[in-house]
Amino acid sequence: MTAAVLTEPKVAGVVGAGTMGAGIAQVCATAGLSVILVDVGMKQLERGKRIIADSLAKFEERRKLPHPVAEISGRIRTSTDVRDLGAAEVVIEAASEDTKIKLDLFRRLDQVCPPGAILASNTSSISLTRIGGATKRADRVVGMHFMNPAPVMPLVEIVRAIATTDEVVEAIRALSVRFGKTPVVTKDSPGFLANRILVPMLNEACFAFEEGLGTREDIDTVMRLGMSHPMGPLALADFIGLDVLLGVLEVFQRDLGDPKYRPAPILRRYVDAGWLGRKTGRGFYEYPTGTVA
Repeated sequence: MTAAVLTEPKVAGVVGAGTMGAGIAQVCATAGLSVILVDVGMKQLERGKRIIADSLAKFEERRKLPHPVAEISGRIRTSTDVRDLGAAEVVIEAASEDTKIKLDLFRRLDQVCPPGAILASNTSSISLTRIGGATKRADRVVGMHFMNPAPVMPLVEIVRAIATTDEVVEAIRALSVRFGKTPVVTKDSPGFLANRILVPMLNEACFAFEEGLGTREDIDTVMRLGMSHPMGPLALADFIGLDVLLGVLEVFQRDLGDPKYRPAPILRRYVDAGWLGRKTGRGFYEYPTGTVA
C-alpha cells in the first residue's frame, strides 16, 4: 500500500456500534469515507444507527454538516460479520475495554483485512504494543483515541506502539486532520496522555466526596468556576461511566504498580451497586430516564 492510499483512504471499518463506535463511524462518513460498521448483533447495530441519526439531526439543526444527512448516513452500512471488512483500508476498533476481547478481535482483523490495511484501536488504556503483538502486522497497529463525544470533541490521541512505523503514524495524523481533528502523538504507556492526567483527577474528586470535603455540587463548582473546566469531575465521571473509570484505574494500578492509582472505595461501591452514571440513570447524580445514554 502506498503512502497516498494511506493518507486518503476511501473505505473505513469501525468495530463496535456503542457510543464511541457510532460517533467514530459518523466522523468517518462526514469526512466522505464509505463506512462498514460492525458489531456482534443487530440490536447493537440498531442502537448505533439511532445514536448516529440523533447526532446528525443536532448537527443539521446547527447547520454544521458539510453534506445532507441522507448523504452522510447513506455512506454507512452495517454488518455482524468482521469478514465484511475485507475491503477496508483502515479499521478503527471501538469494542469493549477488555484486553481479551481486543486481542481476539485484532487476531481476527489481521486475518480478514487487506495486508496493507492499518488497524487502529480507540482503547483508552490497553497497551497498543500488546494488541499489535497479537497480529502479524504490528508495524501497522496504532492507537487512535477519540474523545467522547467523537463527532464534537476536537482531539485525537495517536498512540505509537513499539513497532508502529513513522509512515503509519503520519497516515493517522493526516486522517485525523481530514476529520477536522487536532492530533497529538504519545508513546504507548498506561492511559497515554489524556487519561494519565484526567483519571487521577477524577479519582481524587471521588476521594474528596467520600471524605466529606464538600458536596458533589461543591466539588464540581470548584473545578468549573475555579479552574474553568466545562464540566465538574463528578459529573464528568458519570458521563464517562463509573465502570469505565474504575477499569482504567485498575489498569493503572496493575501496570504502573503505584498506590496513588488506588480507586476510591466509593467508586467501587457505586459500580457494585450498578450505579454507573448517566447510562444507568444514577451515579454521583441522578438522571431522568430520558437522559440515559
